Amino acid sequence: MKHIVLLLTAFLFLSSCATKKEVLYLQDIDTTGVGPVTYQSPTIQPNDILKITVESLNPEAAIPYNKSVAQGTTTSRSLELMQLEGYVVTLNNTINLPGLGEVSTKDKTTEQLGAYISNQLISGGHLLDARVDVRLINAKVSILGEVRSPGTYSYTELNMTLLQALGYAGDLTINGERTDVLVTREVDGVRKVSHIDLTSAEFMNSEYYFIKPNDVIVVNPNNPKVKSSGFVGNVGTVATIISLALSITILLTR
Repeated sequence: MKHIVLLLTAFLFLSSCATKKEVLYLQDIDTTGVGPVTYQSPTIQPNDILKITVESLNPEAAIPYNKSVAQGTTTSRSLELMQLEGYVVTLNNTINLPGLGEVSTKDKTTEQLGAYISNQLISGGHLLDARVDVRLINAKVSILGEVRSPGTYSYTELNMTLLQALGYAGDLTINGERTDVLVTREVDGVRKVSHIDLTSAEFMNSEYYFIKPNDVIVVNPNNPKVKSSGFVGNVGTVATIISLALSITILLTR
C-alpha cells in the first residue's frame, strides 16, 4: 500500500509539471530573431474613431475645417472625450468632414488619409496651405485566457508588438500554452486566425509580430493545466487525496 501511495503522489506531481522547453520564450532568438524590422501602418477600418486636425499658416482660415472641441487643455481632456469628438468611420468606409463632406477612408492608412484631405483642401480652393494630422484614438486589443489580467486594453502606439500587448495583460501565467497562442484579426471584412509559437522567434518575421487594432489574443491552458483540472482540480484536492490515501494505509497496516 505504501508503494501505491508513493506512485500516486509521483503521478500527480509529474502530471502537473511543465518542461523548460514549454515555458521559455524565444528560445531560438539568437538565430531566427535577428534581422530588419518592418513597421506596419494598418488601413483604417469601419468603427475606427479618428482625430483629425487641420492647420494652416493662417490659423483662422483653418477653423471652419475643424470640429469645435470642448474647453480644456490636451492633458486635462480624457481619451473618452476625445473619442466623442472624433470622426467615426461608417460601415461604408467614409467620414463626413466640415467643408469637404463625405470622404472615403477605404484602403487608406492614417498618413494617406491626412495627405488626401490636405490635397483636397488645397486643390478645392479651401485653403492656400494645409497640414492635416490624422490619428486613430480607439485602438484596442483583447487578451483572454491564461494571462494574469485578461481584458480589453486601449493603446496609442502606432506600432505595438504582440509581446508588448501580452505585457499589458501581465504576461502569461505558468499554465498558459506558449506554443499555440491564437490571434484573430479582421481586415476589410475578412477574419484571419493565426497560431503563434512564443517559444520560437519565427513569428517575429511574420505579419503578426505587430498587433493591429481590434486583434483578439487567446492564450489557452497548457496540457498540465488541462490534466490537473480534469483529474485532481487543484492543489487542495491533491492534498486531500494524499491525506486520504495515507489514512487508509495507516488503518490497513495496524
